[in-house]
Amino acid sequence: MNEFSAEAMGLVIREHRQARIPVITQEELAEQADYGKGGAVSISRIEHGLVSPGEHRLAAIALALQLTPGQLKQEAEDRTRSLALQRGQRPAKLRDQVAETKRRHAEINEKTAERSKIAQEHGEAFKRVHDVVRDKFFMRFVELASSISGAPEPARPSEGQIESTGETLTAIRIEAMSAGIANAIRGAAAGGAAGAAAGGAAAYGAFTAAAMFGTASTGTVISTLAGAAATNATLALLGGGTLAAGGAGMAGGILLLTGMVAAPAAALAAAGFYVLRKRRNKKEEERLRIEVEAAEAALDQSQQGFDMTVDVLSRATATMEYIEVHGTHALEKWRASLPPEPRDWESLGHEGRERYKEFLTVSGCFLAAGIINVPALLTAEPDALREMDRAVDETLRYADKTIKSIV
Repeated sequence: MNEFSAEAMGLVIREHRQARIPVITQEELAEQADYGKGGAVSISRIEHGLVSPGEHRLAAIALALQLTPGQLKQEAEDRTRSLALQRGQRPAKLRDQVAETKRRHAEINEKTAERSKIAQEHGEAFKRVHDVVRDKFFMRFVELASSISGAPEPARPSEGQIESTGETLTAIRIEAMSAGIANAIRGAAAGGAAGAAAGGAAAYGAFTAAAMFGTASTGTVISTLAGAAATNATLALLGGGTLAAGGAGMAGGILLLTGMVAAPAAALAAAGFYVLRKRRNKKEEERLRIEVEAAEAALDQSQQGFDMTVDVLSRATATMEYIEVHGTHALEKWRASLPPEPRDWESLGHEGRERYKEFLTVSGCFLAAGIINVPALLTAEPDALREMDRAVDETLRYADKTIKSIV
């Protein structure tokens, strides 16, 4: 895990940016580091210590600053230690102690308010595009696929095949999810997964819960994954718990997420009235200082989970936007090529059948990227967070690459 604080990394990046001759602006750095629209805002948030860039973002920023990621990390680690030493030196006079604690209290409230704003922005952006893709691609494909009789069940790899092919657990898991979707489509065609063909949030919840349940209960693939100690955290994070309750993973957890990032500020409420007093005795000052330090520690401890949350939401949103533009267009072309109803599997022709299989894979990738339980990232212990980071990164990379190779 990182040995530097977001504040320290932000200071180091700002100093290097301003040290360039000529000085480059935040917008210029964002452009050189391949940030998209609104990149200057992202750089500003990094420099103010609100967000620490992930590995791929840090590498791009380092390159733009003519440094290596290792150099930035080392300088940030050194700055983290120096900042800790400075804060350990308390003023001697009570009046100065009061002023310092009040300043730190204000910084915590400002930082948590900004975190909530960032989480809400990313969460709402994800939810918007997720809901569009859900209705215009996923449920539209379900509707079309349900009208095709005789579609074969996708083959599920056996345990021996998994070991011999060397496929990643993510690839195997998405294959299994695609098979579960196919099973649920057959169930929808027979009147199951109530209302699935109608689209919308309620139908999506019912349909995907049926797909997840079928995947988990009928194949050895999921049981194999669940039995691997290295992937327990992955399944807990990426499993269908929220879907089984009718939710929608990230799309269903945005309000919870924004409340969680504001928790450190809420923890100060009990002692907050002391801040408003012009005078405090030593006992009151000590109580508030302890509360402030506890809130600062909570912010520090949740920083990596928060950074990962922002990164996950941003990457998942980009993947969903790609499906929104290219996936829906490809699906419409496939729909136009389908024979009139009633239609069966053989009537699709070779190209139509291959497209059906490809859309199943895209649907599996969409589902895998859409049910990541991001609020769990903020409460995970360091070891679990490290495993989650690896699992989520692999899932998003595989889903994005696979989707783009198909549509």
